Amino acid sequence: MDKKASSRLNIAIIHPDLGIGGAERLIVDAAVELASHGHNVHIFTAHHDKNRCFEETISGTFPVTVYGAFLPRHFFYRLHALCAYLRCLFVALCVLIMWSSFDVILADQVSVVIPLLKFKKSTKVVFYCHFPDLLLAQHTTFLRRIYRKPIDFIEEMTTGMADLILVNSKFTASTFASTFKRLDAQGIQPAVLHPAVNLDQFDKPSSSKLNFLSINRFERKKNINLAISAFAKLHTLEGDVLEGLNLAEASLTIVGGFDKRLRENVEYLEELKSLAEREGVSKQVNFITSCSTSERNALLSQCLCVLYTPEDEHFGIVPLEAMAAQKPVIACNSGGPVETIKNGVTGYLCDPTPQEFSLAMAKFIQDPKMAERMGVEARRHVTESFSTKIFGERLNRYLVDVVRSKRD
Repeated sequence: MDKKASSRLNIAIIHPDLGIGGAERLIVDAAVELASHGHNVHIFTAHHDKNRCFEETISGTFPVTVYGAFLPRHFFYRLHALCAYLRCLFVALCVLIMWSSFDVILADQVSVVIPLLKFKKSTKVVFYCHFPDLLLAQHTTFLRRIYRKPIDFIEEMTTGMADLILVNSKFTASTFASTFKRLDAQGIQPAVLHPAVNLDQFDKPSSSKLNFLSINRFERKKNINLAISAFAKLHTLEGDVLEGLNLAEASLTIVGGFDKRLRENVEYLEELKSLAEREGVSKQVNFITSCSTSERNALLSQCLCVLYTPEDEHFGIVPLEAMAAQKPVIACNSGGPVETIKNGVTGYLCDPTPQEFSLAMAKFIQDPKMAERMGVEARRHVTESFSTKIFGERLNRYLVDVVRSKRD
């Protein structure tokens, strides 16, 4: 890289809520890696709970500034999107008024801030689109459709105003093109930048128990009920597929990001507990809410394999974390996991049914050594293609190039 390209940049990152999740993990990794390249990095957000966050956000590697925490997240559990827009706009406005110019601003998830940020002609704006929000929102009733119509239009228009658009997977890139047809017709195509995982945080796996591990936020779209139903289904396979094995020793641990402020988190956790009761496996299913990174890594070290249950997941950081921890993954045969998991080599890609998941789980119970071999391959695969070092180098190049285009 020449001297001009390697010069230090002042970089701002705007993220809606710096909690615990895949999107937050990506932003934290981005900040850490960009700082390691010598840039000045500053994260701005509307919410940062120091008791529920990734450790790097409080370690001093980069500053985190909160604006607008007093603004509501919803009005009587409604208008979430509108509130998110207002909170992010407030953050962006504070950045413009209270801080000197940045060379580049990386806006994450919420595109409505882009026109505001573009007021400073000297600053380039890069938008990281995890997935079109209009596909995540409900349009089930007439009132919802009326409410979402201007929001969906604004999302597409403001997304197209970024100097560079990044997406987290080829799956999201294809969805972007089919969803934002106006932008696609204009030749606006996003660049794919896969998220990554920090390999150094994981210890060597300890002796694996017959424990399956699910890691995801307690949201219905994460389809965690599939893990419980598949685990229960194992007991119906015991006679023919798992002959001679004692499934009483098997267990399922469900770990999830949990925010008591969010009604869905609270309700879905209760739904999952009720499902485990109905399936007759409640004594073998353990629920853990919002554990620390070190606690999660310890659980990864001790499990047999990881179950990843969302369908059409945009990317999915959990499979990478599992494989980096030297554990195979059983995931749905759709979305981002198709790009990260080597079927039959680092795990299994299955139809999203309890039957298919349970048959894959049974293979690891029958042959734990196979799980170990797959785990070794999984670690190698992540090291070669999805390390934070590789991610950081690619992101650094994107940002340096977009700033260079401004200067040239």
